[in-house]
Amino acid sequence: MSESVQEPAVRLRLDLAYDGTDFAGWALQPGLRTVQGVLEAALATVLRTDGPPRVTVAGRTDSGVHARGQVAHVDIPAGLLAASRGRTDRPVEEALLGRLGGVLPTDLVLHALTRAPDGFDARFSALRRRYTYRICDDAARRDPLSRAHVLWHRRALDVDAMAAAARPLVGRHDFASYCKPREGATTIRTLEAFAWSRPVDGPDAGLVVATVQADAFCHSMVRSLVGASLAVGEGRSGPGWPAELLARRRRDAGVHVVAARGLTLEEVGYPSDDQLAARAAQTRARRAAEDLQHAGGCCG
Repeated sequence: MSESVQEPAVRLRLDLAYDGTDFAGWALQPGLRTVQGVLEAALATVLRTDGPPRVTVAGRTDSGVHARGQVAHVDIPAGLLAASRGRTDRPVEEALLGRLGGVLPTDLVLHALTRAPDGFDARFSALRRRYTYRICDDAARRDPLSRAHVLWHRRALDVDAMAAAARPLVGRHDFASYCKPREGATTIRTLEAFAWSRPVDGPDAGLVVATVQADAFCHSMVRSLVGASLAVGEGRSGPGWPAELLARRRRDAGVHVVAARGLTLEEVGYPSDDQLAARAAQTRARRAAEDLQHAGGCCG
């Protein structure tokens, strides 16, 4: 009996954006409309597969969170990918991108579909994720056309105090105070940037804007950081309070998780192509060690 030979797969990189308003987050959930579910269903339709290909994303977003620069990958058998071009003379990636654009809903846009470099993993090869949170604290500036993407806040905010409170949180810390716990998972993250500003020009002029960047984020981390900042901006807590919460390393009832609609994933950063595989291996190894340490396993 001859052994069956598995057809080689081609890894594709997907660059996408979505309005999270009507999605129950990224991840598949039975009976709910999710970004992953809609994208995988579109791939199954275009490729004419019995089951949807599984897509791996750089960072899962919660219900209602938006993305302007999300990245994912999917592995497609080479023969199936070639057949998806149909009768067109266009490159197969270009043809597949066009066909997917014809079946995806208007709140989910696939900007690019390319053959991934060797070693690319949308999740583990990523160096960083950058989010923006937008708040309008001036009733005169409220724009009903942006209400699904900007948080309307009734009280005026002290942006300078919020910026001062954010600075001590930058660095590698255990962010257990700002994460919804998940059994056995680490809450150690490297927060590379956390800054507040009130732009004077551009599309965000007059808004209160947070830029938050890290190697990765745990569940509800960004919205919890914003919630703590709001307490400072309103004067309910002093500028040192967010750092005090961080030092406690445990969830506090005073930490408010703000609404999702103000949050947008802006960008996922990757190393050069020749460093992709090494970065993925490094990330997997570090996460495994941290998860084991978090669970009380070993390794000091």
